[in-house]
Amino acid sequence: MSGLRAEDEFMAEADTGLIFLGPPGAGKGTQAKILSAYLGVPQISTGDILRSAVREQTPMGLRAKSYMDSGALVPDEVVVGIVEERLSEADCSPGFILDGFPRTVPQAEALSEMLNRKGRAIQAVVSITVNEDELLARIGGRRACQNCGKVYHIQNEPPRKEGVCDLCNGPLYQRDDDKEETMRRRLEEYGKKTAPLIDYYSRQRLLVEVAGIGSIEDIQQNIRKALTR
Repeated sequence: MSGLRAEDEFMAEADTGLIFLGPPGAGKGTQAKILSAYLGVPQISTGDILRSAVREQTPMGLRAKSYMDSGALVPDEVVVGIVEERLSEADCSPGFILDGFPRTVPQAEALSEMLNRKGRAIQAVVSITVNEDELLARIGGRRACQNCGKVYHIQNEPPRKEGVCDLCNGPLYQRDDDKEETMRRRLEEYGKKTAPLIDYYSRQRLLVEVAGIGSIEDIQQNIRKALTR
């Protein structure tokens, strides 16, 4: 695969199965997307594939829709089934990066069973760590355009004119999910449900921890270095 250094080649040659973990605002989606392009394997976001499965009316998508229409949570077995459908597609043959899944230990156990049936496995789990104060500062500073949806940050990426979108001159606002009270609840929920995955994968010697502080480029290089080790 072009662009890979010699020490990275094992990741391209094997059936690369990676998971990205991290609290809201840690940047795991951004880093997973960059690594996905670098390795030539798809980044799989469960939110995206769930919506796609429902839209395309796949067998698991139809099951998920029945729960969603009634206002119920989609069961783990259905979510895992949708992930299995996605991993069966041709572009996942050389590998995949799971972003946002699993979220709980039971989901991780179900994922492992599903991959074992397919003769596949997870090679590494990347946990991006960021302290709570930094996360609150990152998310609390985000502003989105009401018209076109472009996202800014009042410190790191401010608009040219305060409160006004550079692209369409639409008004900027703070999403409810980005407000401090909501963020604290989301971080608490992450700590209760998702953080135990760190212990789960650490016991399996799959966990790779990377500090999510610094430039996007520096964090990406640290991820690649950690994975080669």
